[in-house]
Amino acid sequence: MFGVIRRRVASGSSYPPFQGISFQKVRPNQLLPSRFSSILEKEIVYLSGGWQSVRNVCHSSSSGCWSNLKPMRDLYYEEITRQTWRRSFSSDNGDLVDVVVPPLAESIADGTLATFLKKPGDSVKVDEPIAQIETDKVTIDVTSPESGVIQKLLANEGDTVEPGNKIAIISRSAEATTHVAPSESVSEKPAPQPTQKIKEETKASKVEAAPTTEKPKAPSPPRHSPTEPQLPPKERERRVPMTRLRKRVATRLKDSQNTFALLTTFNDVDMTNLMKLRADYKDVFVEKHGVKLGLMSGFVKAAVNALQHQPIVNAVIDGDDIIYRDYIDISVAVGTSKGLVVPVIRNADKLNFAEIEKEINNFAKKANNGTLSIDEMAGGTLTISNGGVYGSLLSTPIINPPQSAILGMHSIVTRPMVVGGQVVPRPMMYVALTYDHRLIDGREAVFFLRRIKDVIEDPRRLLLDI
Repeated sequence: MFGVIRRRVASGSSYPPFQGISFQKVRPNQLLPSRFSSILEKEIVYLSGGWQSVRNVCHSSSSGCWSNLKPMRDLYYEEITRQTWRRSFSSDNGDLVDVVVPPLAESIADGTLATFLKKPGDSVKVDEPIAQIETDKVTIDVTSPESGVIQKLLANEGDTVEPGNKIAIISRSAEATTHVAPSESVSEKPAPQPTQKIKEETKASKVEAAPTTEKPKAPSPPRHSPTEPQLPPKERERRVPMTRLRKRVATRLKDSQNTFALLTTFNDVDMTNLMKLRADYKDVFVEKHGVKLGLMSGFVKAAVNALQHQPIVNAVIDGDDIIYRDYIDISVAVGTSKGLVVPVIRNADKLNFAEIEKEINNFAKKANNGTLSIDEMAGGTLTISNGGVYGSLLSTPIINPPQSAILGMHSIVTRPMVVGGQVVPRPMMYVALTYDHRLIDGREAVFFLRRIKDVIEDPRRLLLDI
């Protein structure tokens, strides 16, 4: 098309599409891209008196060129874009990738940016974690959507972020940089000459000798009244912000104390038969099921049996109503370095010993790695807390809302017990049941805990259903 215009202008003939069109001066780079604008400036001329003689040609992109606004843009822009202008903006669109906060959970609106696992200049691969977001319940990894290099961080550690917020920018084409530790950096300043050191020392000695003529008076120690307590200095204290998980645990436990009428009942359990069962079949159990036989599976089965005998413990108050739940989901409290998490064993009444042990081991690994999901900790009808693994002899556990009771296990201690009229050593464990006294009466709570004791002391009751 530009060749046609060039030939028409050179021959001095008129060009039909431009006859009768009023032209006005346009500044370059206002309506058209720079490359297109420069092409038009070099090719289009204004001819006075029709298209008979050349009057002015625009040679520079800084000077204006005489062209018509609407016809020029409509006539040439589409043709040039389709035929000649095929350059892609890779630095604006294709090269840079935004890293955004993923959806957290249905009940969680925001989280705290706990830490960045990558720094600007580090290379990342697809689905490689680059940051961790701490929510009220779990820690979620933010993964890289593309392979490339971290170009820039858009948020700071400790910021509150929501799903969809941008936290970093990744460049596909940039090269990774090597981070040098401060101790490895070498100073390029030349070492001072010995003469300079001598001069500096003489100056320092003169300066130090001057104030020796007058000795300042030592300040008198502050006087404290006899009743004023002597507190340690603030320099020996550290103030650290609470994590979101710790704040969530604190809020829920305090709400539990403020809402429920908490009452705890106790009993002791002779662990002889359950420990003998475990010792007799632990090797065969591992060989067949690939998991060790522990004590927790026995207590989970005992709790399921007790809930079936006392369904009120499995219920919960909702306003002015009582909700009886015809399913049994047992929550198992697991302590981690970041706080307490409570994963849920779904439909525990339908699982055998091996399936329960596998679920517990899987939850323990995920809890230590911080990979538990929200769904794995939601719900639950009864919680079992085993403080015995830390050596606790006796405690009063707090209910995990919206449940109505919690069973506490403790350490096994050999104590003298009377059996058949004789005093014999027995491995004993104290068990505690904290319950909501608004819903559960003392009679049902004692019967529930007594059922736990009967099943643990004689596991054959589970087989015979007695």
